[in-house]
Amino acid sequence: MAKKSKIVKEQKRQALVQKYAEKRKELKAKGDFTALQKLPRDSSPTRQHNRCSVTGRPRGYISKFKVSRIVFRRLAHQGQIPGVKKSSW
Repeated sequence: MAKKSKIVKEQKRQALVQKYAEKRKELKAKGDFTALQKLPRDSSPTRQHNRCSVTGRPRGYISKFKVSRIVFRRLAHQGQIPGVKKSSW
């Protein structure tokens, strides 16, 4: 499980990205890059990092299911992910 502070920090980033999305779009269209630099750093969508929705783990993220590989495996074994089953060959 990730630290609570890291999970909260990422949620704040997501909120800032949504808040400034329209303004960033307008400034980019105008080409006003000095005003764009004055916006908060965390309002840039490239600073976001995908995290597991269950544990908050930043690595091994499976974007289709929005969970980490460890949680994905556990849920798949329990049969809680529709259409996913353990394969063997």
